[in-house]
Amino acid sequence: MPSWQGKSKGNKLGYRIFIETLRYGGVRPAYWLLRFVAGYYFLFSHSSSRPIFRYFHTKIGYSRWRSLRSVYRNYYIFGQTLIDKIVVMAGIPNRFTFQFEGEHHLRQLVAAGRGGILLSAHLGNWEVAGHLFTRLQTRINIVMFDGEHERIKQYLSGVTGERNVNVIVIKDDLSHIYAINDALGNNELVCMHADRFMEGNKTVEARFLGAEARFPAGPFLLAATFRVPVSLVFAFKESASHYHLYATPPREYHGRRQQGVQEAAGDFVAVLEEKVRQYPEQWFNYYDFWE
Repeated sequence: MPSWQGKSKGNKLGYRIFIETLRYGGVRPAYWLLRFVAGYYFLFSHSSSRPIFRYFHTKIGYSRWRSLRSVYRNYYIFGQTLIDKIVVMAGIPNRFTFQFEGEHHLRQLVAAGRGGILLSAHLGNWEVAGHLFTRLQTRINIVMFDGEHERIKQYLSGVTGERNVNVIVIKDDLSHIYAINDALGNNELVCMHADRFMEGNKTVEARFLGAEARFPAGPFLLAATFRVPVSLVFAFKESASHYHLYATPPREYHGRRQQGVQEAAGDFVAVLEEKVRQYPEQWFNYYDFWE
């Protein structure tokens, strides 16, 4: 997966323009401005448009015309999710509504008193879901690559204030493993994406949307090693102001470690494919996922 380097696109000026628009005009003007930004990426960002077009055309089965239209829609919805994240985290007045399907599964996980792992993907709007999970009354730990420029993170932090979450940064010295162990030992939730990896990391292969694809082994290895309950969580934008959140029943992975890794990966990929087919325009991986 050489085309993904663990970094997010964007610059400080772009964030500033949208944040100021949100502050003084609200969500609708920001969405209107976003139409032009999405159009720019649609027309000129060939490195990301080509793989997402192939995804719609060859994996989802859309016609060429519908695939082109979906590429633009994909950029536009992705921009909306970024705007929505800022709105929710900063407490900007909004009309968002949420339907949470499976919240009782997460409450059951917390009540077990052993900590838990939440797996998701670059599908839908995980950031909004993660922010709402704070009402579970346990600490939320988000495991992530430290790919965004530090100045952008500092700027967003000043806008959104303190988040009721703890970020665990993946590092070469494996210190993040000890942080995850401490979090689970304190009956906290550890959240991570399980659909991207940096080149050189260990992977597992699985059939996804009709072809073999590679997924990071790390999240599934953690699930099999720590043997704590694992739930798969997603949040999807169903209209301009409504989100639908999902959480699966917790499952534990026992047996030999490699067997647990394969079972965890199989469960994740099966649910991921189901949700991708349900919400195909909210898949936000802009590289050749199937190589």
